[in-house]
Amino acid sequence: MNQSAQENETHRTALLMSGGMDSAVLAADLARTGFRVHPVYVRFGLRWEDVELAYARRFLEALGHPLVDPLTVLEMPMGDVYGAHWSRTGPVPDESSPDEAVYLPGRNILLVSKVAVWCALQGIRSIRSGVLSGNPFPDATAEFFSTLTQAISAGLDWPIQIIRPYAALKKLDVIRIGGDVPLERTFSCLSPAAGGHCGRSNKCA
Repeated sequence: MNQSAQENETHRTALLMSGGMDSAVLAADLARTGFRVHPVYVRFGLRWEDVELAYARRFLEALGHPLVDPLTVLEMPMGDVYGAHWSRTGPVPDESSPDEAVYLPGRNILLVSKVAVWCALQGIRSIRSGVLSGNPFPDATAEFFSTLTQAISAGLDWPIQIIRPYAALKKLDVIRIGGDVPLERTFSCLSPAAGGHCGRSNKCA
């Protein structure tokens, strides 16, 4: 592989994309620093995904950065596993509930594993996530991601990194970083109403 090809490979990254602010700002931030960004959205069959996906597409269209590719959507239906879980049937945790209440079992295991296989087939060696500090879930720790990186790299025979550039940041820090991007086109809600935020779910709060 020549030097130019190596540089191009190094500067390609998949981004775990949702409709929310953290991954949206990270997409813009990575592109600003010269990365070729491949945003990937994984559908699980959850109650908010249709609206969230629409917002993700609107955001990327509004961002319009030449280094940010169109959204790739992967399917990983979880109805047979999640069953009547609140994420599929409701009622969703409301504004009075703690963040721990919105835990989705295995979400990061599923997200990263699916996207990692896609990356290996696309020749991409890194996945970036907008996970912030203070995340209370067991699949959001540094130890978890380190272990998962090793297992996936070994299982795919493809060295891949899982990078969390905002792991030490809080939401306000992300807002400041993204002050010049169309944040009004982001979406964080567990129970969309009329195609927008319900104003009452944990995520809205």
